[in-house]
Amino acid sequence: MSSRIETPSPTRSFDQRSDGESSSRPHSGLKSEIFDSWQDDTESLGSTPASSIGDIAHQDRLLRPGVYVPTLAFFDRDTEDLDLETISKHSLRLAQAGVAGLTTQGSNGEAVHLTHKERMLVTSISRRALNEAGFRSMPIIVGCGSQSTRESIEFCNEAAHSGGDCALVLPPSYYQQMYKADFLLEFFTEVADASPIPILIYNFPAAVSGLDMDSDTIIKLAKHPNIVGCKLTCGNTGKLNRIAAATNAATLSDPGSGFMCMGGSADFTLQTLVGGGSGVICGLGNIVPKACVEIIKLFEMGELEKARKLQTIVARGDWAAITGGIVGTKSALETYFGYGGFARRPLPTPTPQDAEKYAEGFKEVVELENTL
Repeated sequence: MSSRIETPSPTRSFDQRSDGESSSRPHSGLKSEIFDSWQDDTESLGSTPASSIGDIAHQDRLLRPGVYVPTLAFFDRDTEDLDLETISKHSLRLAQAGVAGLTTQGSNGEAVHLTHKERMLVTSISRRALNEAGFRSMPIIVGCGSQSTRESIEFCNEAAHSGGDCALVLPPSYYQQMYKADFLLEFFTEVADASPIPILIYNFPAAVSGLDMDSDTIIKLAKHPNIVGCKLTCGNTGKLNRIAAATNAATLSDPGSGFMCMGGSADFTLQTLVGGGSGVICGLGNIVPKACVEIIKLFEMGELEKARKLQTIVARGDWAAITGGIVGTKSALETYFGYGGFARRPLPTPTPQDAEKYAEGFKEVVELENTL
């Protein structure tokens, strides 16, 4: 049984415009020196011209319900330069496990540790790896949040140029005490108006000084023709249920409006599906993508008791990912799969004792992964 439906999510909101016009438009603020430098570096890494990476029409790589993995960024152990070979191999491991798509430039991808050029390289190398392995239709969502509207739009343009298909946008928070009451509506509307690719709203209070978007705001924003989904890492399944119902979100069995209402963690995958959600974008998928996808498959087949039992194991493994963060996830990848390396400083390098602790936390779910 397929882990995702084949009906694509349209690049429209659930409240489509009857005149057929989109308000999305190119933004002229893209820094040409960054783009030119990225293009030179990308073309030096292989035979595929960098300028062709993003040329495939984005409508050919639309979002479908299922599991999306916010990929890790990998670095040389000594220089901390991007390890592009490992980034490519990891992208393929995830694709071959049956995930619906990838997400670059998220928290797991250490986006805050990367320059604009490095962000573009990670996305373009991931896109190239997928294309060359026959996964040309697999979408890549790219994290594009920033503290200014201008830079968020710039990130969206860079994401489109480097092969990204949708942008995942956090709200700004640094100056939130000075923002107007309706700043969320204004910010997301301006970004969606200007972005050349559709955007998903990212609600992750822990990453934005506790700012927690409510369902009313997200439902109102979902009417924008260039806002096609949301990721709820807040873990509020009631909020997810309200948004999914109001937007007629896409599910495994019904494409609905095409709006993608996504849970933000593997530990409530089944709860997301039962509540009418579209799937999950989950960091645990970096370690056990098959186990995450298996919950989707079992739910789709109506095997709810089996799905519940598997969800329990995945939830315990996800707690290890949540408590260990990027450091613990990379350490476990190194222990169990022979790659992973370290995060960029100032994140710490795990001690042997740390590595043993992290490995123990993931042991049960990795053993499950190895049976699938």
